[in-house]
Amino acid sequence: MKVLGVETSCDETAAAVVENGSRIISNVVASQIDIHARYGGVVPEVASRQHLLTIIPVIDRAISEAEVSWQDIDGIAVTYGPGLAGSLLVGVNVAKSIALARQLPITGVNHLEAHIYANWLGPSSSPAPLNLPRDVSFPCLCLIVSGGHSDLVLMQGHGQFEKLGRTRDDAAGEAFDKAARILGLGYPGGPAIEQAAIDGTPCLSLPRAWLKGSRDFSFSGLKTALWHLAEKGGISVADAAASFQLAVIDVLVAKTIEAAKQLKVGQILLSGGVAANKLLTEHFLNSSPVPVLIPPPHLCTDNAAMVAACGYYHFEADRISDYALDVVPSLSLG
Repeated sequence: MKVLGVETSCDETAAAVVENGSRIISNVVASQIDIHARYGGVVPEVASRQHLLTIIPVIDRAISEAEVSWQDIDGIAVTYGPGLAGSLLVGVNVAKSIALARQLPITGVNHLEAHIYANWLGPSSSPAPLNLPRDVSFPCLCLIVSGGHSDLVLMQGHGQFEKLGRTRDDAAGEAFDKAARILGLGYPGGPAIEQAAIDGTPCLSLPRAWLKGSRDFSFSGLKTALWHLAEKGGISVADAAASFQLAVIDVLVAKTIEAAKQLKVGQILLSGGVAANKLLTEHFLNSSPVPVLIPPPHLCTDNAAMVAACGYYHFEADRISDYALDVVPSLSLG
């Protein structure tokens, strides 16, 4: 079964063709990073207008690179939330239009659920080749860490999610963006902090919000502590970046592994843009008592292959949307 995935939840316009939920035939992403970098973050109106300009060429390219015709496509999966309302509307309306014109089934996909399904698409720490199905065992614990979300989710099976913890303030990726702004490192903050930290040592004393008795996360206090240090001056930017990065990673890893032990899960699945951080993945692989699956970096960030993979399992379960499908910017998971 070949599924066309469409993703426009934020500032990437993406389309992909995936076969049987695991084999990537094509995966096209048009990034807007250079456009939004001048503003230090994503401007919603600019993002949605850019989606309008690029979505049809991106879909055409995905079909062309897959070397398939529309007759070969069995269904369309599209992100309908969470995300920026204007951006989501572009993807959903285009996907519904194509589905209607081509008489194809369509399914709305939760962006957070799609991030988890990136783990069905590529190699983890093991040298498994790309485009082969991955051995995911249920129940598993999923950590979704991105610019807008830091969610800890128990996955009992396909489409079966229970949210265990979430961010109470800044998400991990948002915290990296704000820290990079404080340190003058530019946008996007995650890669900027990671790059700067290479030349530094985590020697600064920064707080960790453990929130004992809860599986929630909090990074606002950490960001404020960094701001106070920067205001005093005299600190190394590289050391500050390394210290901040380690403080975020310590909490993400410790709380996730503690939950995995308590729940006796067989695997941990990482996903989301922050999962591309090499130090984070190293700490998980070195600390976890159970196997950890991590998508390759290009599948951690927003893409349509993960949407198509998730959509395949929707279709398998007859979770088909109708043409009244609408966007839900604040959609949650579990």
